[in-house]
Amino acid sequence: MCEGAYPGMEDFRRAYLRLCKEAGVEPQESVLVQLQEARAVAGGGRLDLSGQSLTVESCAVLGRTLQKDTLFTELALSDCMLSEEGISESYQHWQISASGWCLGLARIRYCTDVWKVTPFLLQSSPAHPKDLHSSSTYRLCQPDQLQHPQIITLPPDAVGTMQEPAVLVVSFTGAKLFLNGLCSNTTVRVLDLKGNNLRGAGAEALGKLLVRNKTLRRLVLEWNALGMWEEGFSIFCEGLASNTSLTQLDLRNNQINHQGAAELALALKRNSVLQELDLRWNNIGLLGGRSLLDALQQNRTLLQLEMAGNNIPSDVLRAIEQSMQHNTDRQSALKDSRSRTQVLSKEIQNLKEEKGRQFLSLMETIDKQRDEMGRSSRNSSVRLGQLQEALHERKSAVNSLTAKLQMTEAALALSEQKVNNLGDLLTRVKLEKTELLDRQTREIKKHQEEGVLREGKLLRETNSLSEKNHQLKSKLEESERRCKAQQDQIFELKQELTNSTAELKLRLAQAEERLDMEKRRSKQALEDMEALRQKEVDHINRHLEESERALQDRILKLEGQRIQLEEELSRVKAAMVTERAQAEEELGKVRTQVRLEEALALLDVSPNINYICLFIHLQQQHLSSMEEKLRSARQSRDEAQSHCTQQKQTIAELHARVGQQSIEMDSLRRRIDEQQQELAGKEQEKMAEVTRVRVELQEQIGHLQAERTAQSGLKEKIAALEREMKALGTSHREALLDKESEISSLLERLRMKEGEIQRMREDEAQRASFLQNAILTYVQGSPLGHYSPKK
Repeated sequence: MCEGAYPGMEDFRRAYLRLCKEAGVEPQESVLVQLQEARAVAGGGRLDLSGQSLTVESCAVLGRTLQKDTLFTELALSDCMLSEEGISESYQHWQISASGWCLGLARIRYCTDVWKVTPFLLQSSPAHPKDLHSSSTYRLCQPDQLQHPQIITLPPDAVGTMQEPAVLVVSFTGAKLFLNGLCSNTTVRVLDLKGNNLRGAGAEALGKLLVRNKTLRRLVLEWNALGMWEEGFSIFCEGLASNTSLTQLDLRNNQINHQGAAELALALKRNSVLQELDLRWNNIGLLGGRSLLDALQQNRTLLQLEMAGNNIPSDVLRAIEQSMQHNTDRQSALKDSRSRTQVLSKEIQNLKEEKGRQFLSLMETIDKQRDEMGRSSRNSSVRLGQLQEALHERKSAVNSLTAKLQMTEAALALSEQKVNNLGDLLTRVKLEKTELLDRQTREIKKHQEEGVLREGKLLRETNSLSEKNHQLKSKLEESERRCKAQQDQIFELKQELTNSTAELKLRLAQAEERLDMEKRRSKQALEDMEALRQKEVDHINRHLEESERALQDRILKLEGQRIQLEEELSRVKAAMVTERAQAEEELGKVRTQVRLEEALALLDVSPNINYICLFIHLQQQHLSSMEEKLRSARQSRDEAQSHCTQQKQTIAELHARVGQQSIEMDSLRRRIDEQQQELAGKEQEKMAEVTRVRVELQEQIGHLQAERTAQSGLKEKIAALEREMKALGTSHREALLDKESEISSLLERLRMKEGEIQRMREDEAQRASFLQNAILTYVQGSPLGHYSPKK
């Protein structure tokens, strides 16, 4: 086991080589080459071993190396043959004697098949210091059956005997060893295991990885077979359910059936971090799709789910897409609410800071007032001290005067001049006393005025503080009134919302009923119109067909008659032409004969004149008859032509009628299409009205929820302001009480000082009166009053 992290690529390479040496495994050259290339790339956070055929030993060493690695954040192991068969699974063989002891390590073999043989029970569980454990699944076979071992389980208390030596086969999976190493890694964010044919053991290892690893964000498992073994896939789903870091999972082409989808749905119900899941090209089917749809009713974090190529009906896919859309809308709403809460918290913080600043300014003013009061009290105490010193001086002066009086009393017997001096001195003392008393009275008046001014100032401050307190109370009452008004407004809005929802529901029900009635009515009308139209169309078609058949028959008949008439006309024309030619020939013959006969008559009048006249008359009759026939033929030709024109007119009229009927049919079809479009428009209007009503309801609900959140925020603000007002009120009350106590103490001290000054005045006046009386009595009753000192 590696003892520390490897900060650099060279350290990682050295650690890999050292662990290979410790395990007695030859380092794989392809792994070293890829490590060298990764070191050459700037950044070096991606280890790409795609397409490299990794052995089990290399997987184990890489797993142990990556346990405490902090260098790589992305591992690409696609198409590395980390499956449970073939190269990815090797077997360590130990030769077991008949007594059950491990004799030595044999060579590595690859096994893909299992052959059922009679199981052997070992007398004592063979143990390798690192790899073999009791109560584990081993493959045991005879030495000549190494290609087909049988899986058995060795319990801890397995006791038995073998009849002949056997070989113990222990299997290790490369993917399992590698993933076990990744369980304690804290830096890998992306893991790509595409195309490794991972099955049951791989799924179990992946489940353990998802349970223990807390940093993996993206896992690619495309083109594996995790869904083939239900137990392994259920362990994988349990790991996914308890994972708290994975956000992207790719499970394309993993042969997941509906049972695997049910396990995955249970995992999704418990998972709260996965955002993208790709399940394309599996065998989930209808049941799996429904189970995933049920899971999406509880999962609120999955934003993208790919389900193409799973034989799932389109309605289930649409429902899943709607769930995904709901999740995205919910996430956006959560983001909006979080942003709003952040804004409100910032506003509350700003209000708190402002209130704190106001409180600090108030405390500063209070401290300034306290300092001023302290300075004034110190000044007053200094002045009182000065007054006391002056009084002491005056006392000392009075004492000196008393001493001087005693001296004068002693010197009265010596000289009257000294008595006069003492009288002058007494008058001066009286003047000084009066001056001192006047000065003391003025100072006391000044102190009283200053005390009155301080009292007025303190009273003004207390009045201002009380006014501020009243203002704050009024603001609090106003905020309470606003809160009550807003609560009333919220109640009214709730009532309006309930009324509007009920009204909208009623309107929706009425609209749906009207729409259903309109649907049924329009459907019935459409069916009736369709039936009428079908009948009319059938009738018109039959009529058209009959008229077409009749017209076609008539046209055929007319065509036949026309052809016959044309043939007859051509025959008549031909006959007329031949007859005319014959008549002209005969007429020419007759004329030539008449000319010849006239010539003969001129030469020799023939007796056959009557015969010639008769012949000429006959020829003229024949000619007139031929002309008559020609006129009749022309007349019949004109009649035939007029008949043909009439037939053509009738055919044109019939074609016009057929075109008119086709136009009517087109107009009917257009009317039917217009009615169908109108019905579709009404259906769309109904759907639009329903969606509009739903959108309005959702908007109103959203507005009400926003107002509710705003009201809750305002309530919290009002509560915070009330708490701050209470705190400020208590602090103000305490400050006022302190001020009042200080004022009362100062007033008490001032009264005491005034009493002391009054007592001092009384004492001084009493002493002065005593001294004056004593001096007067002494002067008046002394025998030295008539004594005059010697010159």
